[in-house]
Amino acid sequence: MSFEDAFKETDNGMIIDVEVTPGSKKICIPSGYNPWRKRIEVRLSENARKGKANEQLVENLAVLFGLNSSEVSISNGHKSTKKSVLLKGIDRERAVSVLKKGLEVSGN
Repeated sequence: MSFEDAFKETDNGMIIDVEVTPGSKKICIPSGYNPWRKRIEVRLSENARKGKANEQLVENLAVLFGLNSSEVSISNGHKSTKKSVLLKGIDRERAVSVLKKGLEVSGN
């Protein structure tokens, strides 16, 4: 099983399934891959209060993929640790390449 199972192509771009751990000591995107849930693991320093963790997730994914924050949105799981995030205008090859490099850096 590959981390690529966390990706779904849409007409608008890519949806990435993530599992968020808010309130961590440091931000780590990606921090790993959960093969059972087929989700990219993400650690955020913000707590899950008043949408702060969601904002941090969107902002950091935008930076990671070289997108504007307006091109990244949470499509499912706003109040859950399991989220689906839409990256507009990005193809599968680029999304996989960026996350593969990130997973290699994080040691997963």
